[in-house]
Amino acid sequence: MRRQDLLRMCLQNLLRRKSRTILTVLGVLIGCCSIVIMVSLGIGMKESQEKLLAEMGDLTIITATAPQGGRGKAKLDENLVRQLKGIDGVVAVTPKQSLEVDEIRLVAGTGNRYVADWTTVVGMDTQAMEQMGYHFVDGAAAGSTGDVVAGQYLAYNFKDTLRPEGRNTVDRWSGGWDENGNLVDVPPPYLDPMKEKMTLEISTESGKFTVPIKVVGVTKEDYSKGSETSEGIIMSLGDLRKILDKAQGNKKKAVPYDSVLVKVAHISRVADVESEIKGLGYSTESMESVRKPMEKEARQKQLMLGGLGAISLFVAALGITNTMIMSISERTREIGIMKALGCYVTDIRVMFLSEAGAIGLIGGVIGCIISFIASVVINLVSLGPSMENLLPAIVGGEGVSRISVIPPWLLLFAVLFSVLIGLGSGYYPANKAVRIPALEAIKSE
Repeated sequence: MRRQDLLRMCLQNLLRRKSRTILTVLGVLIGCCSIVIMVSLGIGMKESQEKLLAEMGDLTIITATAPQGGRGKAKLDENLVRQLKGIDGVVAVTPKQSLEVDEIRLVAGTGNRYVADWTTVVGMDTQAMEQMGYHFVDGAAAGSTGDVVAGQYLAYNFKDTLRPEGRNTVDRWSGGWDENGNLVDVPPPYLDPMKEKMTLEISTESGKFTVPIKVVGVTKEDYSKGSETSEGIIMSLGDLRKILDKAQGNKKKAVPYDSVLVKVAHISRVADVESEIKGLGYSTESMESVRKPMEKEARQKQLMLGGLGAISLFVAALGITNTMIMSISERTREIGIMKALGCYVTDIRVMFLSEAGAIGLIGGVIGCIISFIASVVINLVSLGPSMENLLPAIVGGEGVSRISVIPPWLLLFAVLFSVLIGLGSGYYPANKAVRIPALEAIKSE
């Protein structure tokens, strides 16, 4: 029997009992919708958790520190940096060292009009900042001696000495917050760090000295990389070492790094790299300890929600089996005539399996369409029902938190699973059909 004939007979048999076919398809449709919607809620939950963690900091950064406060054998030095760069999965490494002195003041403007009574000064490999995932609000990384990078909100640390006390600073917190937790209506600071000449005034036991600096970039605030990205200054390790040597005077001694930042290629490699660093005898910190439990919890909820949806689809499978068995009992004579005319047993089996698979396919496709529409409606209700939120409700975006997320693979999986459920449900009725003797089938009323 030709494939075209099998397809034509399959459609004719499905349309022969329209009401029964529609009800069976409806069962598959409901089961498919249950799976897609339930799993999409779990994926949406996972996406929201990842965005929350991303706001807390870079998930691919590991901070290595020396145990016992650096008093043990494990030191943070250039030898360690070379070792870390050789670990598989590591894309960038930079040491970090803070400027620890009695007092640090920052002055700027004509006649040192603007003064910051405190600031954080950190040295690192400024050439590796972009590789490490630092984002710049303005300018770029420091490249020459004396060049520094300012934290995003460093300018708000300055007070205007020409204004009266109590009204000589700008409060960046006065603007308020939006629904995503971002500052809005932030008042402008008194100065632009990129346009003002600045000087570090450093006080130590051996005296005071000044260091002229030039701000060539402003980095975005990211506390996972350090508070200096918010209200501090980042300079090259070479410049910081010179300041430390000057601050120590005649008591020059080698000062180990405070920490070493390690950038990993992908979040999936963080655990392995962190384990290898610990194996070298160093302590580590990363967002992995927070991410792993949250990821495990999200996966468990996804499995639970998907399992609930799968139950509905398996119930629909019973409906398909029932429909096919009833169809065989009604078409026993037809099966006998087909066998008497020389129709292959395989063709009869394929015909019944095609009908069962077609029910699964139709229910799966319609179920996916309805699920997609339901997902968009859920997200629109969450984001606010408006045409502006229609595209974000479908594809998401930065700062958009969707409750239901349906990736393309989920729709494809749902359709294939529905077809497989249909074929599985039709296997027993199809085998029952081919086992009916031709003579008895023809005699059947």
